[in-house]
Amino acid sequence: MSTIRVSVAGASGRMGRALIRAVCESADMRLAFALEQKGHPDIGRDAGDLAGISDAEVFLTDDPLSALANSDALLDFTIPAASVALCDLSAQARIVHVIGTTGFADADLARLNAAACHAVIVKSGNMSLGVNLLGALVREAAKALPNYDIEIVEMHHRMKVDAPSGTALLLGEAAAQGREISLHDHAIKARDGQTGERADGAIGFASLRGGTVVGDHTVILAGPHERIELTHRAEDRMIFARGAVAAARWGQGKKPGIYSMKDVLGI
Repeated sequence: MSTIRVSVAGASGRMGRALIRAVCESADMRLAFALEQKGHPDIGRDAGDLAGISDAEVFLTDDPLSALANSDALLDFTIPAASVALCDLSAQARIVHVIGTTGFADADLARLNAAACHAVIVKSGNMSLGVNLLGALVREAAKALPNYDIEIVEMHHRMKVDAPSGTALLLGEAAAQGREISLHDHAIKARDGQTGERADGAIGFASLRGGTVVGDHTVILAGPHERIELTHRAEDRMIFARGAVAAARWGQGKKPGIYSMKDVLGI
């Protein structure tokens, strides 16, 4: 197989730098472009230097059209508005678009679905193997214990802008699938004041923010006189970056459409 040319969006951010490192450590990939928004102060800097590795001789650019026209894959952990704009360009270029962005609105998801007519999109609230395995366990536990109350608690660093996290929603979807119900109809994402008794079948979410926490997620199944807690703790962003690289590799040659990490991992 020929070398896979990879572009990284949001290259100067925490995840962008991790993605650059993951691409550069992959023997079958080459960092082709590093993208940032117009006017960003890091435009023109060497991406490798920015990521804390040797110079990559790839300099940050604000020209996504040229970048994606000369790439085989795009790794994108940015914000919904940027991901939606990039998905249109990925569709034009017929490349693999790996999306780790979270917080999409319904209108954004409609744009992604339209782009998937021409692009291979791998989208997940979390790219790590451990979290996706946790999702499978949550689905089975929710199915096996239909009368247990489900609560999902997540904590992230103080800079995270969306809540609940994409991973928490991924785990909530897994629980809903196990119960054969709609998460949209059963999710409780905030509680305040006199809320009354807990509704039967509800899937509750609690979001904590502070410090430099990469990502902690616990799914609690609370039954009569016992609790089961399934927990994943992310200790390094490289687990997400390496998962994204695996998704970009897996997507080469696939038919256009929207896929998940479950497809990539075969679980």
